[in-house]
Amino acid sequence: MTVSDSWDMPLRTKLLARALSRSRSADRMQTVDEIARSRAWFAPARVPFTWVTGPVPRGVDIGATSFRARDGHEVAVRTYRPRGSRGEVLPAVLWFHGGGWVLGNTRGYDPICAWIAHKARVAVLNVDYRLAPEHRAPQAAHDCVDAARWAASEGAGADIRHTGLGLAGDSAGGNLAAVAAQVLRTEGGAEVAYEALVYPAVDATMSSPSVAQHAQAPILTRGDMDMFLAHYLGDGDDALDPVHPLVSPLHAPELDGLPPTLVQTADLDPLRDEGAAYAEALRAAGVVVQHTNYPRVPHGFMSFPGATRVGGAARAELVDWVARHARQARHGTVG
Repeated sequence: MTVSDSWDMPLRTKLLARALSRSRSADRMQTVDEIARSRAWFAPARVPFTWVTGPVPRGVDIGATSFRARDGHEVAVRTYRPRGSRGEVLPAVLWFHGGGWVLGNTRGYDPICAWIAHKARVAVLNVDYRLAPEHRAPQAAHDCVDAARWAASEGAGADIRHTGLGLAGDSAGGNLAAVAAQVLRTEGGAEVAYEALVYPAVDATMSSPSVAQHAQAPILTRGDMDMFLAHYLGDGDDALDPVHPLVSPLHAPELDGLPPTLVQTADLDPLRDEGAAYAEALRAAGVVVQHTNYPRVPHGFMSFPGATRVGGAARAELVDWVARHARQARHGTVG
């Protein structure tokens, strides 16, 4: 896929999008070995990479822990805490990374997770949920629900608050945060105070107008989406229907009772309209919603803020949302 000069993006965004599009495309993600190689890569936390991804703040301690999922599997969690907070009970936000339920890794999200921990003064729990095609839907959703229930338990440790949790993620991770919030609202097991959904994938039918409008968009194409869903859903009698709420939270029969939700979308993104539709559906159901659509940026822009004009503003909005709702949860207020 070639990034066309007709895309209305700043030059530095366009140049990065062209480079990323050359390095990864749907036709190169067909075998387990190719997928594994892509999963293993992350941008090093040094110049010049940090000019694009943003730095990992020095004032954050990065650690590791794990929890046991419902089937006994040990799920790793990468943790981020403001330095000097040892012994302090911090509000917790769970982060679910993007990558189409197929790609991505927790270490690649150090810049944004550490940034949230540093600026919002929260503990960020970056969950290494299981990926497709080795683990088909709804395994990733189950892992993320289990992660929230673990964070709400004493087993997660005494240095995080086990109530008033935040759920957040980008792209497929935004999907998983939305799914987990719905499951926990219905079935219980964790108190979720707020969500932050960054260009979330919430409708696996791919029927929104922006999917067709941006079918050949930079970073994420319709072909990429087809590939990701084929790996995630699989085929045969045990494959989940694309409209099942564990795959498409937009199609859940009831959206009332969900926590306040931030939805951030990118204007040059196939997922733009379904994110906007989810925000509107939540609002219609009486949920407190803040939706911001960022102009002249493609899918994934929050991971390369240095190559955009709005990446800093988007991160600031995200951090403000997390910090404000973490404070409100602490004091028993909502909104």
